[in-house]
Amino acid sequence: MLKEFSYKQFGNIEFSKKALEETTLTSIADHIKILLIPKNAIIQVDFQEFNMKTDALLFINPKVIVKPCETINGILIHFNRDFYCIEIHDQEVACDGILYNNVFEIPFINLNENQSKDIQNIIQEIKTEMNHEDANTEEMLRILLKLIILKSTRIWKEQHQLAENTQHADVQFLRKFSKLVEQNYKTHHTVADYAELLFVTPKNLSKKIGLISKSTPNDIIKDRILLESKRLLVHTKMTVKEIAYSLNYDDDAYFVRFFTKQTGLSPMAFRKQF
Repeated sequence: MLKEFSYKQFGNIEFSKKALEETTLTSIADHIKILLIPKNAIIQVDFQEFNMKTDALLFINPKVIVKPCETINGILIHFNRDFYCIEIHDQEVACDGILYNNVFEIPFINLNENQSKDIQNIIQEIKTEMNHEDANTEEMLRILLKLIILKSTRIWKEQHQLAENTQHADVQFLRKFSKLVEQNYKTHHTVADYAELLFVTPKNLSKKIGLISKSTPNDIIKDRILLESKRLLVHTKMTVKEIAYSLNYDDDAYFVRFFTKQTGLSPMAFRKQF
């Protein structure tokens, strides 16, 4: 079901694997999404497969490809930036760089039984509100959406042991680095580039990220470039040279060597797999 408030859009889709495959998602490809998926579901996100050990929430940036690998029931909430912009409203929900634009990990929130019931109750309120047609509907839906995001951000911080005030600066640094990589990975390829943007030395950047991530800044930057490369190889008809150029590699042969070294496959061999 989709609600439109002028140019602002908000909707929810209840799906199984079959329903998700049959539903045309092209029209909401640019939407921001929240996916509630049940325990034991198997789902593929950007070429990685995950087996859910608990009920979980998945936070999906625009253009991210999600495919259930077996029949599951789930709920997909989606909205465009005009309805609610994560970046503009970050002071309200503090999720940018954590639930969205997170270059450290696929942003899953594992839910215990009580948390799952809590989220499902909010989603039920959303379903009820979707049937209303009055002046308050838009704002009510926005409030319920924010409630899911706020609760999820709190759970994420608790699960990553970053909820204490003493670690607030670490969380903010992580978020800032994550957002910078997401915004600049096409043009900034080195740790030194991001250290300069963050006004720290490359060594200090590596040290700070090492406190909160098992991956090095260099690995994180490379992984984001590789992910975009894979998306373009599989979901577009761009040539390898065009992809290299779009990622600011003037020498496509260098890009091919980089991709092959990181994945074990040449770009064309990777494309043929899909």
